[in-house]
Amino acid sequence: MDIVLEIFDTFIFDRLYAQLLPAAAAAAAASSSGAQNAVKDATSTFSSMREVPTPYQAASQFLQLEPSAWAYMTPAGHVLLAVLLRKANSIRIFGLVVYFVFAALSYLFIFDHATFTHPKYLRNQVRLEIRQTMISMPIMAIFTAPFFVAEVRGHAKLYDAPSDAPFALYNFLQIPFFICFTDLLIYWIHRGLHHPKIYRTLHKAHHKWIMPTPFASHAFHPMDGFAQSVPYHLFPFIFPLQKFAYVALFVFINMWTVFIHDGEYVANSPIINGAACHTMHHLYFNYNYGQFTTLWDRLGGSYRKPNDELFSRESKMSKQEWERQAKEMETIVKEVEGDDDRSYGDEAKRIQKKVL
Repeated sequence: MDIVLEIFDTFIFDRLYAQLLPAAAAAAAASSSGAQNAVKDATSTFSSMREVPTPYQAASQFLQLEPSAWAYMTPAGHVLLAVLLRKANSIRIFGLVVYFVFAALSYLFIFDHATFTHPKYLRNQVRLEIRQTMISMPIMAIFTAPFFVAEVRGHAKLYDAPSDAPFALYNFLQIPFFICFTDLLIYWIHRGLHHPKIYRTLHKAHHKWIMPTPFASHAFHPMDGFAQSVPYHLFPFIFPLQKFAYVALFVFINMWTVFIHDGEYVANSPIINGAACHTMHHLYFNYNYGQFTTLWDRLGGSYRKPNDELFSRESKMSKQEWERQAKEMETIVKEVEGDDDRSYGDEAKRIQKKVL
């Protein structure tokens, strides 16, 4: 992710933080007069992280971004604060861009808007999902920033050129290896979040959405979202990972998270934990904890095969199927949460009568 961080630093945050946390006049003058020489000796990524400019070292040999004079105008006293703020903001903005792009596209072109008439669809649900995301993401970014700072400092096992891989085939194997590793850890983290002593405090916020839209994909309690993201950030500190593959996987993970909440049940696969499996999780709570596959749910005894009715639009949107789902969900929610404090209101029922 140091590639993404360097891009944001160069084009946005170097100037922003130099203005928000300006150096003393003398230091600024010195920085200004020596800016051209300083640029030759440091990078936009590292400049705000050192009290003394360091030799220029691009995040990747395939991407060269010359730092501007703004990179050297944050005083040493603000170094740590500037670094954490910058990385947190870079993560937040990049994450929000990916979230809104893919969630909006899925909402407009994939998500079935007839879901609005489901009896368990909440009043103003999309607005609530986006609001929860906007509250959570900045906090999640703060807790995630130290991982990215450590990566930029060179403590991770990220590599640049394909020739730097442990062996040539690893450049291809790292992708499925990353998926398998994170799927295992997320399964157990997610299942742990359903423990009665943890669920109501952390994970219940995400289960507010019984019939989620794509905008529910990132609508977590901030510590819930952070906990489930830890395996992604942990991987490059344990195993080698190519830098551009890391960025691509970050985008893929966010895209996948959106797609398993879009309600479009394309794959009735016994292996892939797609939207149908995840819908069963939101409806019935204690099943299908996996992120990408059903492997660990099968081994852990928590797999529930999606109902066949979900794979036909006529049956999945039928009043009879919805009533059956609602009845079973109401029984389970009493066991998991007690009283259901969601606000369904009369909106869904009114639209349902009109449409159906």
